[in-house]
Parts: sequence; structure tokens; C-alpha cells
Amino acid sequence: MDFIPSQSSSSERYQDHIPVPIGVEDSGYSTGLANTNFRKRNIKRPEHSDYDSEDFDLSKTDKIKQRKELMRKQALKRDLYIALGLTLWAAYIRLWKIWQPPSVVFDEVHFGGFATKYIKTRFFMDVHPPLAKMLIALVGKLAGLKDFDFKEIGKDYLADNVPYIPMRVFCGLTGLLVVPIAYLTIRGAGHSTAAGLVAAFMVCYENGLIANNRLILLDPPLLFFTSITTLAWTYFFNQKRRPFQFWWYFWLAATGAGLGLTVSCKWVGLFTIATIGTSTVKNLWELWGNTRISKYVFMRHFGARALCLIVLPISLYMMMFAIHFHSLPNSGEGDGFMTPEFQQTLDGHTDIQSPIDVAYESKVFIRHVATRGGYLHSHPHNYPGGSKQQQVTLYPHRDDNNWWTFRKVDDEETKEIEYIKHGDIVTLKHSDSVKRLHSHDIRPPMTDLEYHNEVSAYGFENFTGDANDNWRVEIVEGDKRDPVSKERIRTIHTKFRLVHVITGCHLFSHTVKLPEWGFDQQEVTCIKGGKVPKTLWYVETTENPMLPPETEKVTYNKPGFFAKFVELNKVMWDTNKGLTSSHPYDSRPESWPLLRRGINFWSKDKLHIYLLGNPLVYWSATCSIFVCLIVKAVLLLLDKRGIQKEFGELRKHYDESAGFFLIGWFFHYAPFFLMGRQLFLHHYMPALYFSILLFAVGFDLLTIRLVNRKRLMTAGVWILMVTYVYRCFIPITYGEPWTQSLCEKGKWRSTWDFDCAQYHHDIESYNIKKPLIIEGIDKVKNVFGSYLSNNNRPEAVEVINIVSNEIKLSNESIQNGENSASATQ
Repeated sequence: MDFIPSQSSSSERYQDHIPVPIGVEDSGYSTGLANTNFRKRNIKRPEHSDYDSEDFDLSKTDKIKQRKELMRKQALKRDLYIALGLTLWAAYIRLWKIWQPPSVVFDEVHFGGFATKYIKTRFFMDVHPPLAKMLIALVGKLAGLKDFDFKEIGKDYLADNVPYIPMRVFCGLTGLLVVPIAYLTIRGAGHSTAAGLVAAFMVCYENGLIANNRLILLDPPLLFFTSITTLAWTYFFNQKRRPFQFWWYFWLAATGAGLGLTVSCKWVGLFTIATIGTSTVKNLWELWGNTRISKYVFMRHFGARALCLIVLPISLYMMMFAIHFHSLPNSGEGDGFMTPEFQQTLDGHTDIQSPIDVAYESKVFIRHVATRGGYLHSHPHNYPGGSKQQQVTLYPHRDDNNWWTFRKVDDEETKEIEYIKHGDIVTLKHSDSVKRLHSHDIRPPMTDLEYHNEVSAYGFENFTGDANDNWRVEIVEGDKRDPVSKERIRTIHTKFRLVHVITGCHLFSHTVKLPEWGFDQQEVTCIKGGKVPKTLWYVETTENPMLPPETEKVTYNKPGFFAKFVELNKVMWDTNKGLTSSHPYDSRPESWPLLRRGINFWSKDKLHIYLLGNPLVYWSATCSIFVCLIVKAVLLLLDKRGIQKEFGELRKHYDESAGFFLIGWFFHYAPFFLMGRQLFLHHYMPALYFSILLFAVGFDLLTIRLVNRKRLMTAGVWILMVTYVYRCFIPITYGEPWTQSLCEKGKWRSTWDFDCAQYHHDIESYNIKKPLIIEGIDKVKNVFGSYLSNNNRPEAVEVINIVSNEIKLSNESIQNGENSASATQ
């Protein structure tokens, strides 16, 4: 099929392809993200061209340049008007009844709660980077949020006067701005106004994005920064033939800043970094192969990209954590996730000051090294099975039941100081219950494996113990600044193992929790051949009245910013990997592109919010991915066989443009297959955005032979179809009234598991108050339409008509949907 437009075609037909990003003049180069060459080739020349004559007429060249500049400015102004209109319309769609429901919805439990913790300045731990949470907290603080805890879904906002609406509006604004950004991205990539509108309205009417972006969640800021990064990278590529000038640096730096801000919201931003990184490597490889570019110039290209796309994002990411630490100076519920060294940097945390020497008869707190389960602990509760002896666990807080006393095997009290050395055989006596740390060949309660033995506290008053109470001290490492700590146990400095003398197993703990009868504390066992890190222990606190008063005191070394930054990110990573428990509405990545199921967000008062995407948007975007792959495969096969068509710049333009968005979709989707953690449909939203952009590129290609007016009409028909499907699912998107019968009809797939039994049988039971009709639509249409017509902008007039019709249709749906529902029954 020949995609090359006829040379006899009017130049106005393809005038709509002029890319118009700010700072772009005439790049004259196509990267797949702009195609001014494609535009140039359709400019008709006179039969006897002055370009070929020796007497070159500079005045004609100047006129052509002036005409190009005028067209560029007109196109830019038109796109800005359209983007503004899209923003206003998206604001109406996304912010409509944003106060509804007036209670906690889905993950507002977490992210609203984090905002309260920021306001209280108490440290907490979350698996996501802090930027989006801090922005939400800032809005909440400015709006008057104080101490509301967001502790459960459905908790009422109104009773406590919670300023939840400004917080939702902030998230809604960041989400709705993706609509005009999608339009500008497609236009900046060199595609038609119609294609840009298709992308924008598919984003605007995507029910899943609407339901998600109206709430206090991290996804709206994440999507905003992802889209703005993609836009900046698109505009940067339009400057490829103007390197090292202001706009070239501006858009490159904007891309780097976008990457830093995206990854500072969620680690999904790493996938955006992979997308831009792949494009950067390809670009640098092409530059390296260009023999006209000197090595010096290449190194300037490489250095600028390294500075803006590596150093700048990392700096921004670290800066967000610096602000995070500054905002949470006080001890809080997140302390237990962090090391004792980290905890010492928090105000209000107990400052550990303990004698450095550990001797027999010393009362000690013994802490586990590898996990953050805490202290070796025992309490007066027995195991329900096994030996049924007293439980030994790890407990994360300082408590009197954490005290143990080092004793000699013969249980005789020492009268003078005798330090505990490597190889000593000791017993550990629980100070509160006088029982001894004990192990035997019985399986533990949770880890029923042959190489694990139960650990318990056993004994009674005046009982001298038995051989199963004996443990050998093995010092593994000491502090380099304290050589003595490698020879005998020293507080904090010495890491040691306790080896059971009879069985040879090592005292061990891991991140397995005991059930309710064990108070959800961490299991302690004795393992044969266990890995060193989980069998390491150290003494954190010691007390011994026989120690001389001048004994040196020891405390934790407080880490600096970088050490805290690294530690917190490690904890976030480990915690994120540990989110493997099942959820009633979790899903796997293979189900997302075909929209197999959604997520139940909220149910109350016979109303329901269920996150479900717009099926037409999902399925058409997914089809565009497969079509793109098939077309690329066919073209590669034809090239291999030497069968080539004269596609010219057109193929390069669409191939590279579609290829970039396809790579963006792949990098934001494929990595989830490698994750064993809990996943939900909303994790697909960044990938969905790229697939929508890809669909718009395909639409542009399929309609390339149409004049602009027909192309806009075709786009309008598609937008109406998307709008119709959007309207079908308004009740579960906004939490609006529905009926059981209509709900059942709305289950287009049997796997969509929203609960229709929650709704009334008839719409009259809801006592609905109808919203007011938006007035002045025709007036706005007439004013803008008249202005644009007088300025010779027929395409923009068509856009105004489409938008005004959409407003009327949506308002009719909102006002009359209830009556229609009743009539249908």
C-alpha cells in the first residue's frame, strides 16, 4: 500500500502536520517525533523554479520563511486555545461532584493517613518515595487538616470537618492536566489536530482514570509527571538540528526534571527512565555513527545528556528524601522498620547509653541483626503445641520482658567481674520469669522443618537447669575501632552467634510472625546450618552493678543523610517485595490489557465506586499495540526479501513515532510480570497512557488521505463512541445511583465483579437531586466560533462544535439518566 500523498494534493491538506511545541522553529528533521521534512515536500514549486537559477531571488526565500513563521505562530496559537479548552472540559468531567462520597475511599486510608503523619511530623515508613505524599500533605495542611486518621474505608469526613475536598481537587487537577498534555504530545510529535483530539478525549473519558484521579491517591501526580516527561522529551527531539541552543537545553533539562519528579512519586518512574534511556542510547548511537560529527561534539552531546538525564534526576530524587527527613523529625510508628542507628536520629527516641563491657551476671537486651523484629523476648504465655513451654519471640519495642542475664553453666553467681569471651559456654536466664533459654529436638510452631528446632523458656525457681539450656558464644565480627570487641562481647560493637551445645543448631529468627496466640511477634527457632546474617545477635544494653563507675559508655553512631537515604530505600525495597499476601481484587498483568476485572473502591448507602476502565479505550488501545507489531513485522519481512515501497519520510515518521510510544508501553507493562507482589489494575495506567498515544498515531496514519475537515469529523465520531461507553459506566465511576437491572446489563464481561445487589430495584428510591444544567454553552460556542472563523481557523471551529456537543450530551446523561433508567425498567 502506498502511503505517500499525491504530489498534486493541496498543501493545505497536510498543513495540519506542522509540529508546534514552544521553542520549536524549523527543525527540518524527522525523528518520529516531528516531521517538517514531510511538510516541506508538499510545498508546490513553480514550474520554472527560481531555486535552480543562478540569479537566486532572496526576496522569495524571505517570503517563504515569513510564511512558515506565520503558519507556525498560527498553529501554536490554535493548539494553545485547544489545549485550554480541553483543560476546562476535563476539569468539568474530572471534578464533577468531587465531594462525593464524603467518606474514606480505598487507598485514601493510606495516603490520607500519611498526610496526617506529615502534619504531626512523626516518622513513618511507606514503600513509595515521598514527593506525591508530601504534596498531598501540603495541600491538606494549607486546607486545615489536623489529626484525622483515615483509618478505615467508609469513615465519615463530614463529622470531623476534614478538608478532603481540596486534597481531592489537587489530585484531580494533576490527573486532568494529562488530557491537554496528551494532545500537545501528539501535536509535538508531528501528528494532526484530529489525532491529538482523539488521544486527549480517550484520556479524558477513560473511566478508570476518572475514578482513580478524583481521590487522594499517588497515581494522579505520577501520571502527570510521566506525561509531562514524555511531552518534554518529544519537544527536545524537535530541537535535534539545533543542538546546544537555549530550547535544546531547556527541553532536555525539563525531561531530566520530569524523570526525577516521576520516580520521586513512585518507583514506576524507573520504567519511564528506562523508556527515555532507551531512546537516548539509540540517539547517541546514531550520533556516534555520524562521521560528520567530531568526537568533541559527540562528547558534548553525551555530557549534556548525562548531566540532565542522570545527575539531575538523581539529585531531585535525593532532595525529596532530604525534605522528607526534615519534615519528619520525630519518632513515630515507622521506627521499628529502621535500624537502631537510624532511630537515634529521631527526636523523642530513647537515647541508648550503656556500659560497653558485658560480663557474667550482666542483665542485657539482646537484639537480632538481620531482621527488624527487635529484641529476644519471652512472656508468660506458652506454645499451644509442641513442648507447650513458655514462648520465646522477637519483640520490636523495649520492654521489661526483654531482659536476660548471662549466667555460668553451673548456675553459680560470680563474685567478681569475668567477661564473656569467644567460646564460652553460657546460659541465659529470663529475668522476669527465671526460666532459661532452651532448645530441643521438637519442631517450631510455624516452621515445621527437620532442620529447625523449637526455642522456649524452660525452668522454675531453684532449678539449676539442664544441658539443653547451654549455649556456646561464637564471636563473628567486631568493630574495627574497638579491637577488644573481636575477643569478648562488647555492647553494640560485637556481633555473635549462640550455638546450642547439644544439637549444634544456631539461635535464629526470620520474618515469620506467630498467630494471635503469639501476639503477632516474630518466630525464634534454632536452625542447623543457617545463614550467618539471620543467626547474628548483639547486646544493645547491659546492666551490672559490679562494673566500676568509670566503665566506658557506648551508644549508636548517628548516620548522616546519605546513610539514612540508602537505608530507607533498602527498607522500602524489602517491604515492597514482601507485599505478597492476596487481596480480593488483586489481578495479574496478563489480565489488564483486556480489562478482565476492576477494583472495588467503595460501597455505602446503596452506592458503589468500582474502578473499571472504559472498555472501548482499553480494547482499542490494546488492538493498536498488536496492529503496530504486526505491521512492523510485515515491513521487516518485506525489507528482508527486498520488496520495498517508496514510503519515503512518511514511513520513517510514523515508524519512529509509533515505536517510541510502543517502547513506552512495553517498559511500563512488562516489568510487572517479574513481580511476585500484590498487583492491581491501576498499576497498568501509565502503560495505558502510552497505548492511547500509540492508538492516536495509528488513527493519524489511517486518516492521512482525508482532508482536515473530514479527518476531524472522523475523530468526532470516534470521540462520540468513547463518550457513549463512558456514560454507560458513570454510576460506578462517580458513585452515582443505578438500578440492579441496569447494573446486570452493564456487566459486559462475566469477570467484572461489581456487586449489583447493592443497588435499589428502582431509581426513585434514591431521592435524587438533579444537578443544574451548565448554561452559556451556545454563547461560548458563538463567541469563540466567530473569532476563529474571522481568523481563518476552520479546524478550530470544528473542535469547538465537537466540544460543545459533548457538553450537552454529557449533561443530558447526568440529568436524565435516572429517568431513562426508570423508563427502561
